[in-house]
Amino acid sequence: MENNDTCCIAKILKVIDILQKECPSVCNNEGCDKPFLGEGENTVYNTRPITLYTRSGNLFTVNYFVNNAVTTSSTFRVEDVDGCCAKLRILAANGSGGYNSTNDFVTVNLECFCILRCLADTFVEV
Repeated sequence: MENNDTCCIAKILKVIDILQKECPSVCNNEGCDKPFLGEGENTVYNTRPITLYTRSGNLFTVNYFVNNAVTTSSTFRVEDVDGCCAKLRILAANGSGGYNSTNDFVTVNLECFCILRCLADTFVEV
């Protein structure tokens, strides 16, 4: 893609990346690109988990290893966005409705996706 202005997913992920790095939660609002993390003044979040869907409508999943066993995840934390490329940290569901951070990352070409779904903001130990 020559003009990154047309890569809307990259724009939204860049907002999420900036929020995760710089902003505490302070207000209420909805959507992937809401300008803060969290639900209100008394909550502290550092992650807006995301899922991505391919152009064919399939949920994007990645395999990673936990204790020498292959595990699959479709939930990610934005770590960096550069044009239409994003570095994503793989998140593991922790069984209590939240996520654990892994030390596994993927770099994706955002031109390969057409749907971005944001999950509820949360705190993830990174």
